Amino acid sequence: MDQLEQITALIALTMGVGWASGINLYATILMLGLAANMGHFELPSGLEIVADPMVLMAAGFMYCVEFFADKIPGVDTGWDTLHTFIRIPAGAALAAGAMGDMNPAVIVAAALVGGSLSATSHAFKAGGRVMINTSPEPVSNWAASITEDLAVFGGLWAALNYPVAFLIALVLFIALVIWLLPKIWRGIKKVFAFLAGLFGSRDETIRLNEENALPPKR
Repeated sequence: MDQLEQITALIALTMGVGWASGINLYATILMLGLAANMGHFELPSGLEIVADPMVLMAAGFMYCVEFFADKIPGVDTGWDTLHTFIRIPAGAALAAGAMGDMNPAVIVAAALVGGSLSATSHAFKAGGRVMINTSPEPVSNWAASITEDLAVFGGLWAALNYPVAFLIALVLFIALVIWLLPKIWRGIKKVFAFLAGLFGSRDETIRLNEENALPPKR
């Protein structure tokens, strides 16, 4: 592998772990750790920790929890809200670790890019789930969750084996997010406006009933 290929592979891995962490952090760690332990890929020194059996067991347990939580309408949105404070910094840390023992400035730059990609994919996932939850049936949640998991495993596999193709797909994904996020945000505001109006109407009804109630007889 020549120097250009090595740089391309390193960039793809850095961006790949950042992007994937924003969708499913635990699947990302499992994919990297299992690939390394099975001899399919040699992790940079900064990422070798994810191949540790203890880390893999913890990631596997949390992946199982997320697998079920991610498929329950409403619970998935709460789970995504909580993981805003987990996926984004973890994505930045994994991207920095992908740089191994390189110059500190390069590591910081990788953390910034990885964290930004993690935030982008997380916002896309979480916002899409809010919109999906407006549908009363659970099938759309299951389909979205399974698709996201497959995207993480497939995307990381492509980043490790076909870095150029992955980077092209990532650029297309970012362009899609730039186009869709304003629409998703408008949809989210409508959902919350509807909920606020719904609960506001109930509160107003209760208040009027209390005001119009006859005083108790003495």
